[in-house]
Amino acid sequence: MVTFDTYRITEPEIQDRIKKIQSSSKEGSVEDYKLILSCLDLTTLEGSDNNEKILSVCKKAAGFSPNVAAVCFYPPFVRLAKSELQNSGVKVASVAGGFPSGQTSLKIKLDEVKWAVEEGADEIDMVISRGKFLEGEYNVVFDEIAAIKEACGSAHLKVILETGELKTIANIRRASEIALNAGGDFIKTSTGKISPAASPEAFVVMLDTILEFYKKTGQKRGIKPAGGISEPEQALLYLNLLRTNLGNEWATKDLFRIGASRLADKLTGRD
Repeated sequence: MVTFDTYRITEPEIQDRIKKIQSSSKEGSVEDYKLILSCLDLTTLEGSDNNEKILSVCKKAAGFSPNVAAVCFYPPFVRLAKSELQNSGVKVASVAGGFPSGQTSLKIKLDEVKWAVEEGADEIDMVISRGKFLEGEYNVVFDEIAAIKEACGSAHLKVILETGELKTIANIRRASEIALNAGGDFIKTSTGKISPAASPEAFVVMLDTILEFYKKTGQKRGIKPAGGISEPEQALLYLNLLRTNLGNEWATKDLFRIGASRLADKLTGRD
């Protein structure tokens, strides 16, 4: 269990860091945008999802060059996606554990996670119980993440903080600490279901937490901004923030993802 230092960085300081990177960054190169494409998670998470739509997203995911990192669906579609994408190199992720609200029992969350993994999910995207967090029930949040991590088995766990509901730097920092200490392989900004979703400010706080965790443990954990990232220039800012704060070694799909399905066509000139 990592004991983190007190986080004293203020919002104006974070905004200054972002502005410096924006002003010093060059226009993105072809290689930059290829890297971003390779780190995308193509997602559809709608009540209207059906087999035809899932197959369409899978074919699109496998048709890019380079391939995107993963697709992400609700659990009923995992088996179909796994079959469609076999030998493609594209991972199959599933939201599970009461997505997007987290407002259900731990038993139901665990059952859903186990089901998604049994169906073949390579990755699980869970969301923390923000209501419990905002009530100060930090141990409950930790225990839920740890239990879900165990239920994942060999599947990687992305922990969604839903930073737009946490609102403050202190809350985003504490939620990041809890998620990392509880075993999350990635921390992720948002479900994409509320506004605001991803923000550079929240991303910087999460990057700082990952860096401190790495310095104290030697363990690299991943990060994923998601929601509202629809333009290549937005994605490039997140990539440059990552590189500046964590280094080029984090600029890989194993440690960096972007949840931005609308972005893929624009990155390849298909828009």
